[in-house]
Amino acid sequence: MAVTHSTDNDYLLPCGRGLEQVWERLDDPDVDRHEASCPHCAAARESLLTLRTATRELIDEPDPPPPDLFGRIMSAVRADVRRGNTFTLDTPHPGAIQVSEQAVAVVLRFAADTVDGVRARSCRVRSSEPGPEGDQVIAVDMTIAVRSDAHSIDTLVAAVRERARAAATARVGVTLGRLDVTVVDLFEADR
Repeated sequence: MAVTHSTDNDYLLPCGRGLEQVWERLDDPDVDRHEASCPHCAAARESLLTLRTATRELIDEPDPPPPDLFGRIMSAVRADVRRGNTFTLDTPHPGAIQVSEQAVAVVLRFAADTVDGVRARSCRVRSSEPGPEGDQVIAVDMTIAVRSDAHSIDTLVAAVRERARAAATARVGVTLGRLDVTVVDLFEADR
């Protein structure tokens, strides 16, 4: 009775020998009489040796880091630093949202820029104490430039205040407590 070494999952070569059996004997320098003369076992043995060599090279070769990994890490660090201080916004849902003062400043600058004849220059946001109803109140210092032929400066500053207050409430969900607006420059109309 012949003894087979193949399992149910073993792939059988045309000669009837299992591929698993060839694999197990791959490092054995003594080949049996069948393997010494069988072309199927010799071909399988050569293929398995090639596969093992290629696999070992992949294992031994360290994965090179992506070329832009360092740059991406530094960008994330810089973005976090630029975000500056944050404050917490209450939500009707569980948990809270952290908003950076820088992000709020961008929203308020955009609101100021929507006023015809005004260009926002700088905007500094500081969180302050919670309001009487528990809402977050912020204080803002903003500088603007106004177009030389635009409305009066008082009218433009009033419009900036109105739009900034509306944007703080509607876009961010905070109350604009104090807003200091300083006109620092005049500019000519675009032609």
